Amino acid sequence: MRELRHDRGDARRAMSKAPARRRTTADVLATEEARALIASGREGGSLHEDVIALALDELDLEAGQLDDFYQALEELDIEVVTSIEARGERPDSPTAGGEASTDSLQLFLRDIGKVPLLTAAQEVELAKRIERGDEPAKRQMVESNLRLVVSIAKRYRNQGLPFLDLIQEGTIGLVRAAEKFDHRRGFKFSTYATWWIRQAVARALADKSRAIRMPVHVVEKLNKIVRSERKLRGLLGREPSVAEIALDLELAEEEVEGIRRTAQSPISLEKPIGDEEESQFGHFLRDESEPLPEEAAEAAIRTQALEQILLKLSPRERRVLELRYGLDGGHARTLDEVGQAFNVTRERIRQIESHTLRKLRALALAQRLRDVA
Repeated sequence: MRELRHDRGDARRAMSKAPARRRTTADVLATEEARALIASGREGGSLHEDVIALALDELDLEAGQLDDFYQALEELDIEVVTSIEARGERPDSPTAGGEASTDSLQLFLRDIGKVPLLTAAQEVELAKRIERGDEPAKRQMVESNLRLVVSIAKRYRNQGLPFLDLIQEGTIGLVRAAEKFDHRRGFKFSTYATWWIRQAVARALADKSRAIRMPVHVVEKLNKIVRSERKLRGLLGREPSVAEIALDLELAEEEVEGIRRTAQSPISLEKPIGDEEESQFGHFLRDESEPLPEEAAEAAIRTQALEQILLKLSPRERRVLELRYGLDGGHARTLDEVGQAFNVTRERIRQIESHTLRKLRALALAQRLRDVA
C-alpha cells in the first residue's frame, strides 16, 4: 500500500514538471480579453494601441502570438490607432538599409544575446529617464528588447527584403516605441512595442521590397485582396474568381484586376533564359510596333500583286483608285475630294471607280490577289 502511494506521488510530481501546452492563436483569440477587444473594434472600427496593450498584457503572450493577434485585427479590418495618429501627426519614415552578410547577422545575434533582459521595475525606471530626455536610458531600453525585433522580423523573411534589413526597420519601430511608451498605463513594454515593430517592418516591405514602389493605400488593398482570397478559398474549396473577390470586398472587378497586375514583380529584360542561359528574356519579346515576319511577308506579296494589276490600268484609272483607297500612302479620299482633284463631279468619279473595279475583276492577275488576300 505504501508503494502504491509512493508511485502516485511520483506520478503527480512528474505531471507537475511536464511542460504546459503552448497556446495557439486560436486559444488566444478565444480568451475573454481578446473577444472583448475584437467586439469593441468591430463596433467602432478601430482600437487604440494602449487599450490593446493593456488587455493583452494580462495574457503574457509571446512575440509571435502578439503578431498573430494584430494580423487577426487586420483581417477583420479593425484599425489600430496610435497616439501620434490621434494627434494628426505622421510617424517618421524609416531610412533605407543595405544588405548585410551572414557573418554580420550571426555577429549581431550573438551580441544581442549577451544583453540581459529587463525586469518590470527596470522598464519603469528607464521609461522615467527616457521621459526626461536621457539618451543612454533609451539606448538601454532598445538594446534590451532587440530579441523582440528579431522574433518578429523572422515572420516576414523571404518577402523581398534581406533579414538584416527587416531587423533594422523593426529596430526603428522599437526606438519609436521607446520614445512613446507610457509606464503609467500599467502594461509591459514588449506588449506595447510589438505593434510599432510590426508596423515598421510592414511599411518597409511595402516601400522597399519592390523595384517599383507601390503607394501604401494600394498595398493595403492588395493585402485585403490576399486575405479575401484566403478566406474564400477555405469557404469554396477552390480558387475564387475575380468576381467573387470583388463582391466580397465591395470593389469593382476592374479595380481588383488592376491591383493584382500592379502587384506583379517586374522581370529584367536581361534575365538569362534556357538551360545554358545563352539567351535573354528580352530576345523573346515581340515588338508590338513591328509586324510578325509572316505578316510582313504576306503584306509584301499583296503589295507586289496590287502593283502589277495597277500597271494594267490607265494613268487616270490608277490615280482614281490610289486617291479613293489611299494606295499612294496617304489617306482615303471622298468622292468629292477626288472630283475636285480631277475637276469633275463626284458622280463622274463614282462611275470611273465602278468601271475600274469591274476591269480589275476581269484581269487574270486579280485571281492571284484574291488567293493571297
